[in-house]
Amino acid sequence: MSQSTPLAIVGLSAIFPQADDLRAYWRNLKAGTDAITAIPASHWRGTDFFNADPKAPDMTYAQRGGFISPVNFNPLEFGIAPKDIEATDTTQLLGMVAAKQALVDAGYDQKPFDRQRTSVLLGVTGALELVIPLGARLGHPIWRRALKEAGVANDVAEDVVQRIADGYVPWQENSFPGLLGNVAAGRIASRLDLGGTNCVVDAACASSFAALHLAALELEAGRSDMVITGGIDTFNDIFMFMCFSKTPALSPSGNSRPFDRDGDGTILGEGIGMIVLKRLADAERDGDKIYCVIKGIGSSSDGRGGAIYEPRSEGQVQAMER
Repeated sequence: MSQSTPLAIVGLSAIFPQADDLRAYWRNLKAGTDAITAIPASHWRGTDFFNADPKAPDMTYAQRGGFISPVNFNPLEFGIAPKDIEATDTTQLLGMVAAKQALVDAGYDQKPFDRQRTSVLLGVTGALELVIPLGARLGHPIWRRALKEAGVANDVAEDVVQRIADGYVPWQENSFPGLLGNVAAGRIASRLDLGGTNCVVDAACASSFAALHLAALELEAGRSDMVITGGIDTFNDIFMFMCFSKTPALSPSGNSRPFDRDGDGTILGEGIGMIVLKRLADAERDGDKIYCVIKGIGSSSDGRGGAIYEPRSEGQVQAMER
């Protein structure tokens, strides 16, 4: 990004643990609210998977995280049939809510803008949550064989298999688009009638910054006049806890202490943060509310470093210097 093309943040939205909107998020920041809690029953029963031994198979030693509260989502507001909700990942649904909130905060629910030159570039990491239950349903041949090998009668075995399958979301016509990460940006562009670029980028923990970098390049090149960018992660289920437990990267104490000598690991949290980005000159011309001015963005890779998931401090310094 060239310093000759400064950018302006003209709109914000936030959906985070104990913060359903931007106002609540700012309030929590000012109050120093700790939004890390025990695992809620809406996600899974912690006792089913807890074991203090990090080496215990198929168990996690972590019991705390950041979890978004249930959102009162109106599917008809976004042109989605209520019957399709079950087949659509939370990331896609709440992404539309956050994008609309960001545009409203920027004032573009009231004043006109060029929708054909408005893009959606988001950071979305890995697989979406819906992949896990849909994939789990495909284990039915293994369940069936195990029951029969244990001497369970065929009719009883089939009943048990069906009971297990009923515990997971069923496959349906809209399951495939509903589980794709890239569709998170596509749904926003579709429902908000935006004709610019729409895509997602996965740079792991740097996904939001990577999306911001792409948004800056899009604006600097003159391909877009406005970009909705940011990050979405609503995938804080037992699968993700297991991934980080077996690394192991989760904090055994349940307290994240960044840059602290007593830090013992990370804490996983859900959240959605979006911004509306414009060229500064355009924002000033249009009389936009300006939260912040971005004058430069830098990125780097470690090259041949240590573990693939362990960044080098030298590489991080290099990114800031760029």
